[in-house]
Amino acid sequence: MYQTSIAIQVLPDILEMDKVCAVVDKVIAYIESTGCHYVVGPFETTVEGDFDTLMGIIRRAQEIPIEEGAPSTKAYVKIFHSPSGVLTINEKIDKYREEGK
Repeated sequence: MYQTSIAIQVLPDILEMDKVCAVVDKVIAYIESTGCHYVVGPFETTVEGDFDTLMGIIRRAQEIPIEEGAPSTKAYVKIFHSPSGVLTINEKIDKYREEGK
């Protein structure tokens, strides 16, 4: 059971769209490397795990674009935390995946 889920959208301040996508791809690759369960959506990536791990992911997601040459970056973050557990990504969206096929 996960105690926390986050949704994060990272927006590096780079004008060229292909470079923005490349930087966002690196952030997503980092998220994948953490071993946390995640789902990439068209506007944000949702990640499940423990609170401290997810706060570290948010922090690192801000550092990666800067390391890749962005002068600054923005992030929109949603956090759902409950010590008794949160609904999982799959519990929230599986029924729509089946209907949308």
